[in-house]
Amino acid sequence: MAAPETKREVIITGVPEVDEKLGGGIPVGSLCLVEGHSDSGKSVLCQHLTHGTLAMGQASVAYYTTENTVKSLISQMASLSLCVQDQFLADRLRIFPLTFRNIMKDGKRPFQVLNWHFTTLPPKFKLIIIDSITMLISHSNPVSIIDFFSECKHICDNDRSVILVAHSYAFEEDMLARTRSLCDARFKLRLEQVGDRMVKLMEVLKVRGADRPTGDVVSFDIEPRIGMRIIPLAKAKV
Repeated sequence: MAAPETKREVIITGVPEVDEKLGGGIPVGSLCLVEGHSDSGKSVLCQHLTHGTLAMGQASVAYYTTENTVKSLISQMASLSLCVQDQFLADRLRIFPLTFRNIMKDGKRPFQVLNWHFTTLPPKFKLIIIDSITMLISHSNPVSIIDFFSECKHICDNDRSVILVAHSYAFEEDMLARTRSLCDARFKLRLEQVGDRMVKLMEVLKVRGADRPTGDVVSFDIEPRIGMRIIPLAKAKV
């Protein structure tokens, strides 16, 4: 008799419509690139992925942020009903504010420090989010960028997931193509005028190893006490 198939662990947002488009979730062990415009919802997507992972109770999250302090990130998530303070106090969520000064030069040193820091995390931290690497990419040479993505890929080989967030404009076209090829999952977010309103759109471009077929586009808005609220495109056009 064949042994029952073990269901693969996944990273989810907790928003059913979004997770359905992700093919049921991002498989653990994936290197994921979230790219897009300013104010397109990249950080909120990461916050939902953080909350969804913690809510499942099987993994802890390390969140590196250039946008927030520890207090402001927890408060911002709470305003979207993504309450993580208890998990933070229980050391299931670690938040690391990042500040890059004039030490970047070609970007190699900061990338090395980040990769070293990832390796010092206890094994329970299965999800690592860096929001964002835009400034590092903008000040780095191609070799340093590819080395960083490759090191992140090695980390994912040990059943950890790494999510990298960046503005698309930070990459030169050739570099963007090369980094994309290293990633197991890739999402692109943008703002688009639909009818008489601006709508956030997320393109699910790749989720390697998903349990089910992935979708193509998710349209949503961000509302207090709700977070990501799905807006059917047909309704947005009305």
